[in-house]
Amino acid sequence: MNLCNWDNLDEQIGRLTAAIRLGKANSSPFALLSLTDSPDDQLICARTWVRAKLPHVSKTRSGGEIRRHDKIRVGYVSPDFRKHPVGYLTAGIFESHDPDRFETYAFSIGPDDNSDLRKRLEKSFHRFVDCEHKLDGDVLKAIDDAQINILVDLAGHTHNARLSLFASSPAPIVVSYLGFAGTLGSRELFDYIIADHIVLPDQNRQFFDEKAVRLPGSFMPRDNHVGTIDGAAPNRADHDLRQEWTVFCCFNNAYKINPTVFDSWMNILKGVDQSILWLSDVGEIAKSNLRKEAKIRGVDPDRLVFARRVASSSEHLARHRLADLFLDTLPYNAHTTASDALWAGLPVVTHIGNSFAGRVAASLLSAVGLPELITRTRADYEALAIELALDKQKLADIRGRLQGSHLTASLFDAALYARRLETAYEAMYQRHQAGLPPDHIDVQAR
Repeated sequence: MNLCNWDNLDEQIGRLTAAIRLGKANSSPFALLSLTDSPDDQLICARTWVRAKLPHVSKTRSGGEIRRHDKIRVGYVSPDFRKHPVGYLTAGIFESHDPDRFETYAFSIGPDDNSDLRKRLEKSFHRFVDCEHKLDGDVLKAIDDAQINILVDLAGHTHNARLSLFASSPAPIVVSYLGFAGTLGSRELFDYIIADHIVLPDQNRQFFDEKAVRLPGSFMPRDNHVGTIDGAAPNRADHDLRQEWTVFCCFNNAYKINPTVFDSWMNILKGVDQSILWLSDVGEIAKSNLRKEAKIRGVDPDRLVFARRVASSSEHLARHRLADLFLDTLPYNAHTTASDALWAGLPVVTHIGNSFAGRVAASLLSAVGLPELITRTRADYEALAIELALDKQKLADIRGRLQGSHLTASLFDAALYARRLETAYEAMYQRHQAGLPPDHIDVQAR
């Protein structure tokens, strides 16, 4: 998928999912998110993976006792307290936690990149514990010494995660949040998952082993202090883009692009004269394969333009202004990438899927007040993209609303988001203090 080599892809995915349904742990849950939109298969995969990787899981919480403190102690475990999408999205949330009600701890199990963002993150907690080179036992001791009430995992089944830390039930309440867009596949490991009503609707709760904690607006935070946009107006010529072109763009990773999505993109290009598709700077093999696939579909390969790498995130955000419309992918949507586009004022057209990973862009669009950019069929996705590209006034109106939403949309209000997340934590904590088991929680907007 990273090479955009789609030879026999459907056949290979079919074999993979058939093996997963037979209980074989032959795919990581993260890899499967970009291959299937079936939340049922994703649940089976996650459960099988956890059983294979963590055969000895404690059935009782080591922190099962009632821990009472003046403040609720929340610990965050992550390999990504650095220049990483998780770090970018959460810094403002950690800074906005109410220090009169919450005591926050970071347990960093990943590298220190010595970035300004890392330094900012280190300052945003009551205590920041660097655990990169610590063995699990030492990390667990640090968690236990802190007497954490709620332990939040920000990695799930992603790179450098350490699910083994959760096998011994290290805290009374354990929460999956943000890093992995799906169930982690173990009731023993995790009590709750932070979500919203779009990414995890009622009919999908059966595909999650965690109890759903649904926030109003979007489950995905946005730090309005990270990702300032370069003040200098970018120039199309500097990015190999002509002024007369209609520029569709998608800055997703190559593995999120698949034949069905690419078919739609080529149909859209055919429907809009002088339009091009602006893509991320993928590897040379992937570029060659995508050009070949365009030609097969009767589209001039030169209508694919690959973005060059830029020096800073602010410059990357600024160049979004050169595009007309962002085209989303399915089954694995743009996540932080879609949030970046919306923050930069670039409208996103999405085709909502069935699984959590395929519903994130819809969640973001709803939270920013643009639900009309959510489509429910492939045909509607193509038609809407073409309609907006051809109706310049309609697209300009949408862009104007999006740019105005910076002051009003909940998606861009880190302090409001933090209050809602804290309300969720208090509800979890109160249930546990009352001796009640975890249950679904819906946080109300206020």
